[in-house]
Amino acid sequence: MEVLRTENLKKYYGSSETMVRALDGVDLSVERGEFVAIVGTSGSGKSTLLHMLGGLDRPTSGKVFVDGRDISGLKEDALCVFRRRKIGFVFQSYNLVPVLNVYENIVLPIELDGNTVDEKYVRQIIGILGLKERLYALPAQLSGGQQQRVAIARALAAKPAILLADEPTGNLDSRTSQDVLSLLKVTGEKFGQTIVMITHNEEIAQLANRIIRIEDGKIVKGGETYA
Repeated sequence: MEVLRTENLKKYYGSSETMVRALDGVDLSVERGEFVAIVGTSGSGKSTLLHMLGGLDRPTSGKVFVDGRDISGLKEDALCVFRRRKIGFVFQSYNLVPVLNVYENIVLPIELDGNTVDEKYVRQIIGILGLKERLYALPAQLSGGQQQRVAIARALAAKPAILLADEPTGNLDSRTSQDVLSLLKVTGEKFGQTIVMITHNEEIAQLANRIIRIEDGKIVKGGETYA
């Protein structure tokens, strides 16, 4: 079942001769439970695409459907609520709240939305990601790999329709990167989570079920249709 789709997605900056076509007619489809890696060089459009998929930026034209909902036309307040409930984010900068411990960081988005924490589910995630012994530690007391695992747990805890990972191992050494990505894949498979990850690292991309390659704002391999 399809959970994510774009239709002729475009994002242009500037005008006339100075126009930059960051995305230039992107069509892609992601099935529920897939782990997809979007790869490309710097400036290829992969980060712009991820921002469009997550509703962090507006397209110049085209549509983005998440869990059957066209998010490209939502007003800002509605989009904010939709993102919080349906889209999980993992960034290379972790974005943990420094004054909250591990457990508090993990459940924060759920509590902000006024929902009840599914303790059994959250504890399962914590166990798989190896954080059981660190629940009361503050972010400053954790290694980079541990902080990124907390960020992954936080993203999964709200049971999002999709999880978007933006260069999630960019601040980690190669061995820790492999460990974190392997755990992300394992948790994704266990909970049937859809994951879309952007990376410039070809080795890391091989962990995904499908690789989508983007160049000059166009999909050249692995999407629903080829530009």
